Amino acid sequence: MKPFTFKHFEIQQSKDVFRVGTDGVLLGALAHVSHASEVLEIGTGTGLISLMLAQRNTQALFLGLDINENAALLTKTNFEHSPFYSRLKNINQDLKTFETDKKFDLIVSNPPYFEESGSDKDKVARQTVELNFQQLIVASAKLLSGNGILSVIIPAEAGDVFVQAALENHLFLIRRVHIKGIENSKTKRLVLEFSLEEMPVEESDFVIEKSPRQYSDLYLELTKEFHVFKK
Repeated sequence: MKPFTFKHFEIQQSKDVFRVGTDGVLLGALAHVSHASEVLEIGTGTGLISLMLAQRNTQALFLGLDINENAALLTKTNFEHSPFYSRLKNINQDLKTFETDKKFDLIVSNPPYFEESGSDKDKVARQTVELNFQQLIVASAKLLSGNGILSVIIPAEAGDVFVQAALENHLFLIRRVHIKGIENSKTKRLVLEFSLEEMPVEESDFVIEKSPRQYSDLYLELTKEFHVFKK
């Protein structure tokens, strides 16, 4: 498969690993990372999100986990060939058996969200066969530092369930970004952020396209340090 080229790094891709997509780009650009010294990405895929965050925060150290061996190898390749390689580490690891004494200031994930089906296409990356929302939330609550943030992107229709499950594990919603594909359309994705400390929720809307195949000014501004846009 063709690599995906960004301004400061390149993402090698594979038919066996979920490709670069808009959800990952949005989370990499929107997640609050400025405060973080230690970052954990759960389910790295190509390594896209960690690479974007490493570009945005030039001091933080990153650890990526992926249960898929092919994804872990691809992430390793992309990390090693980036300008940020000295701050990036990844392992082929199941979150359910991951153990560490370290606490993380930011945990970020674009988690699987489809219920298990008969399809084998991107099964581990897209279906909740190896990781579901509850498992992600429980693990994150244990791994976050005192002022840490859990940042995820999920389908809009799953938002209430995720927020409730987080609350039951003493993680409080502090930010909700409503992602719309095009102006005046329904919210299709949510970027949600949670903290161990309760505080007012920051709400905002984000529109990807102002018209079909025409990126919005918001999207162009958000991704201008990453995307190479054709003139």
